[in-house]
Amino acid sequence: MAEATAKPELKTDPKYDDYDFPYIAPEPQPGHPGYTTPAQDAQVFQLRSMLEAAGVTERLDTLTLLRFLRARKFNVELSKQMFLDCEKWRKEFGGGVDQLLQTFDYKEKPQVFEYYPQYYHKTDKDGRPVYIEQLGKVDIAAMDKITSQERMLQNLVCEYEKVADPRLPACSRKAGHLLETCCTIMDLKGVGISKASSVYGYIQAASGVSQNYYPERLGKLYVINAPWGFSGVFSFVKRFLDPVTVNKIHILGSGYEKELLAQVPAENLPKAFGGTCDCPGGCMLSDAGPWQDPQWVRPAKWEKKQGATDGASDAIDTSALGGAPVKTEEQAPLNGKAPETGEEVTTGAPATA
Repeated sequence: MAEATAKPELKTDPKYDDYDFPYIAPEPQPGHPGYTTPAQDAQVFQLRSMLEAAGVTERLDTLTLLRFLRARKFNVELSKQMFLDCEKWRKEFGGGVDQLLQTFDYKEKPQVFEYYPQYYHKTDKDGRPVYIEQLGKVDIAAMDKITSQERMLQNLVCEYEKVADPRLPACSRKAGHLLETCCTIMDLKGVGISKASSVYGYIQAASGVSQNYYPERLGKLYVINAPWGFSGVFSFVKRFLDPVTVNKIHILGSGYEKELLAQVPAENLPKAFGGTCDCPGGCMLSDAGPWQDPQWVRPAKWEKKQGATDGASDAIDTSALGGAPVKTEEQAPLNGKAPETGEEVTTGAPATA
């Protein structure tokens, strides 16, 4: 008789791991939660110990450490340096990322989006948040009259923080397994050399934030309406990229609909990209997704901190996330029953990473 496949498990640390969402990856992938080797578990412990010795006290949970380790091919020293650089940046950027998240008000967003739409909208077929950018509408001169690059980057950082919590936890609860990445659609329709050069400074800064401080968040990237010659340039560039990253990137021309709809359900894709979704008030400002559904959303940790600071009770208002107030103790099970339905939830269902 064939030996039964071992049940995926994550070696957790009760001091730091207090997840209220499924924390096992959907399929076996080396170094991912539930599929680590004893050596990799030891490297997580080593990295955490080194960071504690360096005075770090936050963000030392196992899922976060695994992301930093994967980003540096499980080289503990390089992962440690990346983490410490990130902590230093978090303390300095915008007066402190944690404080910025509590206070930032991007009131000019509707005006900015007329020239540079960047938004999260529903999920792909694997349950991941879909992130959309439309570079062809960029008009830096017009945007400079509305906002600044600094505020655009601050908004980007706040959105990254909200991806980590509450967006991905809500998506994980709905999917029944851990989701750590997003599906990105980058629309190049209308992008010419003049526009590309004018927005280069912002894109370079934004890419640096993503790569250096929010590792392992890219699930798939669809570059649509790619101009003639773009695929040839990418074929050259990809030789210098990690093969794992290259496999996540899809360069598509104007006839992108079929391949894109194979990944994003039509009802979740805005009409502008060949889908059927037409949110009231426009998809780009709706922030529609499981993180707006009271069945799946829970107060984000940064909301709880704000509630504690404000002397709030245990009923935290999640109206900003589209849900009714929920009790902090009402948490989704990690790997047991689905909330509301009582159906069994598995954490090993196959899905695309």
